[in-house]
Amino acid sequence: MATALTTEVGVVAEIEGKLARLREKESGDGGPVLRTSTMTHLAWAPPAWLPQARATLAGLRDRHPARTILLVPEPRRATAITAKVGLYAIDVEGARDAYAEVIEVGLRGDAVEHPASIVLPLLISDLPVFCRWRGEPEWESPQLHELLSVIDRLVVNSSEWHGLPASYERLADLFERVAVSDIAFSRTVAWRATLAQRWPEIRAIERLAVEGPKADALLLAGWLRSRLRRDVRLSWRRADTVVAVRVDGDTVAPPPGEPESGSDLLSDELDVFGRDLVYEAAVRAVR
Repeated sequence: MATALTTEVGVVAEIEGKLARLREKESGDGGPVLRTSTMTHLAWAPPAWLPQARATLAGLRDRHPARTILLVPEPRRATAITAKVGLYAIDVEGARDAYAEVIEVGLRGDAVEHPASIVLPLLISDLPVFCRWRGEPEWESPQLHELLSVIDRLVVNSSEWHGLPASYERLADLFERVAVSDIAFSRTVAWRATLAQRWPEIRAIERLAVEGPKADALLLAGWLRSRLRRDVRLSWRRADTVVAVRVDGDTVAPPPGEPESGSDLLSDELDVFGRDLVYEAAVRAVR
């Protein structure tokens, strides 16, 4: 049901026109096609991250019906803006012909410098705007700072970053500008609950050992330091997920249940609207 267009002039008008024609086509009998959007969901996805971004977003449609704008920066290509527009049926109880809108915009060459000029006219009025940023942001880039000016919440996954732990200092600089969520921190929630059950004995912890992704380990240690208000040393061994945690050499029993999928983790973040002060304190305590 998706169609493609390429244009440099009037791209926003063409996108809206394509959506209107697709809604008209889907209605068939002339009845209204319900958009039922609860937010505008942006995703910044360089080509290397695009397959994962598409798969994650596909898993969100029924849970968070939205106008999704997928921004694909391709600065090394000839300057152009491409757009792929689609409507996707969603399962909303009691709704007839309810659809989510997906707009995939390729920003090529110089067009990558000013994404807000495309995004702003496409935002749905009076609804929150979330942005899932794939990979590590270029912290001083005009793209990041333009989008920060139009979004309500920035969602990252710091396990996608190569500059840890130093990158957390750059992230902390954004906390006064925009609410931030981190999927790497969300993945640790069950482990944090398990560690909290060791209160009050855990007050005396000297060393935390974590076998898992580097970001998860750093954030677990930062969380403990910020909660206990003192230093906790960290030992880390790489693994794809957190598979083992030890407190001063004592193995912590793993939490029950299976790890959540990427779509599940992102869905959880899209239910949060305010600042996460616990996360911010954990980030500031990372070292």
